[in-house]
Amino acid sequence: MGRLTTHVLDTARGCPAAGLVIDLFRLDGGADDKPVLIKTTETNNDGRCDAPLLDGEALQKGRYQLLFRVAAYLRRAGDDLPEIPFLDDVVINFGIDNPTQHYHVPLLLSAYGYSTYRGS
Repeated sequence: MGRLTTHVLDTARGCPAAGLVIDLFRLDGGADDKPVLIKTTETNNDGRCDAPLLDGEALQKGRYQLLFRVAAYLRRAGDDLPEIPFLDDVVINFGIDNPTQHYHVPLLLSAYGYSTYRGS
């Protein structure tokens, strides 16, 4: 059974990013082709979500977006960010071509950079 998961690591502190809010959108599911919010979740103490973002029949072929609310997390974690932070939200657009597979989209984060990849 396929599923979509994520986790966030705070690379500046060398720890999981706990309490980071994440929005998941479907990009090609709306009648007017606007992003459709599927769910909002928050990372746990391990920087992961307590359950898959999507699994089973809810995971469908298509285009998706993860929006990570990073500035709010970084401020709570103690970063002294400027009024207008360099990274406010990190947006990752990605596609799911085979909904029977596991799609893992991790975020490696610091106040001035990030990276992602398709994990396992």
